[in-house]
Amino acid sequence: MAAGGSLGRGPLALGAVLLALATIAGAVGAHALPHDWPALRVHVYDVAVRYQFYQSLGLLGMGLWLNSRALAGLPAPMMPAMQQGRTSARVLFVGIVLFCGSLYALCLGAPRWVGVLTPLGGSLMIAAWVWFALGIWRS
Repeated sequence: MAAGGSLGRGPLALGAVLLALATIAGAVGAHALPHDWPALRVHVYDVAVRYQFYQSLGLLGMGLWLNSRALAGLPAPMMPAMQQGRTSARVLFVGIVLFCGSLYALCLGAPRWVGVLTPLGGSLMIAAWVWFALGIWRS
């Protein structure tokens, strides 16, 4: 594999790990969490699991795009778009951790101030997708 072929390895691995964790979180939510949780808390937990699944699948997609471009032996002018794609994947990862992680933490009893991380994580996820789209558009 070419040296550039490893560009998507990180996003692919992180996406796979996050998908495994989302599966575990979903199973825990269905089988191990208290059955007397208020409906709002159950809803928030479900939102965290769903967003973790969706965004993690997107992270896999970013990794696949990066790998396909790197393995194609792209010319030097394409490298900025590749770096932009890599940065987008990193920002998306942080956004997933902050958004979903803060929702999980709140459901499990974390202090309310943890909730300030939720919109920050959501904003990072949006920014990552916009940045990724711009990189593709420019390439």
